[in-house]
Order: sequence, then C-alpha cells, then structure tokens
Amino acid sequence: QVQLVESGGGSVQSGGSLRLSCAASGLKFFRSCMSWFRQAPGKEREGVAAIDHYERTSYADSVKGRFTISQDNAKNTLYLQMTSLKPEDTAMYYCAAARCRDLGRLLDQSQYNYWGQGTQVTVSS
Repeated sequence: QVQLVESGGGSVQSGGSLRLSCAASGLKFFRSCMSWFRQAPGKEREGVAAIDHYERTSYADSVKGRFTISQDNAKNTLYLQMTSLKPEDTAMYYCAAARCRDLGRLLDQSQYNYWGQGTQVTVSS
C-alpha cells in the first residue's frame, strides 16, 4: 500500500523560507511521478510542482524561481524547498503520487492516485 506523509509546514513572514517533506512508502520513485499541490480555502486545488521518473521537473508559473522540487531516492522522500514566500502562497500543501502516465500533464490533479493528508503553510505580511 502507498502512504504519503507530509511535514514541514508552518507560519512564516513574507519573504521567508520553508522546506516541506513527503515521506513515501509502498512505491518506487524510479517508476513514479511525484508532485505537490496546494489548496487555499474557497479555491480549487492547484498543481505547484512535479517531478517525473526521469527527474524532470514542472512548476506552476506562480512559483517558478522560488520553489524547487526534489527527491531523495535513498530516503524515499520528496521535498519542496520554498523561498521568497508570499501571502498568496498560504494554503494546505499536499503530496501526490502516481505511476507516470501522461508526462505532459504533471500538474493536473487527475493524473494522481495517491495523496497525503496535507501540511499547512501560512505566510503573513
């Protein structure tokens, strides 16, 4: 069975940094696509960053240059390094995983089968 557990969220001031972690079990990174999504109250869930089994990455335009997705295969852990945080980054952040299928739609939530419970990120001005 696949289990994804996020951690690392918290409250930070605008301009600050956070590093989110997603501990994964029951799947192999070399055959999986991994991603981070976020959802703010009253808004749709949106794709933030994704990494495929070739370690190619995709980012939402709103976070390019500020967020970096990476994975540690030895630790079976996915990361999202977030810098220059803005109040509009405030959301619940979710880790998601799937066997890679459509590599052109890595930020589409319909591509993912497994989801973590989320970790809250709050950025104040």
